[in-house]
Amino acid sequence: LAAESLRPDVILLDIGMPDLNGYDTCRLIREQPWGKELFIIAVSGYGQQEDKQKSQEAGFDEHLTKPVDIEALIQVLSRLP
Repeated sequence: LAAESLRPDVILLDIGMPDLNGYDTCRLIREQPWGKELFIIAVSGYGQQEDKQKSQEAGFDEHLTKPVDIEALIQVLSRLP
């Protein structure tokens, strides 16, 4: 994973990716020692409560619906330490 070498503070991760979806990618990241404390935001075209619950279960910290509202993103990022 590119995140392992880059070690970002935050990842905006699309759910609907080819080959490996965002849920599985998030789970893989969370399994890594370097990924346990990483802040991961799900980005999806789906924003129902069920979709947000699936994101939470996969290990995402937040779930934003596309197109991402910049003010909502800023609000989420402002809560980071």
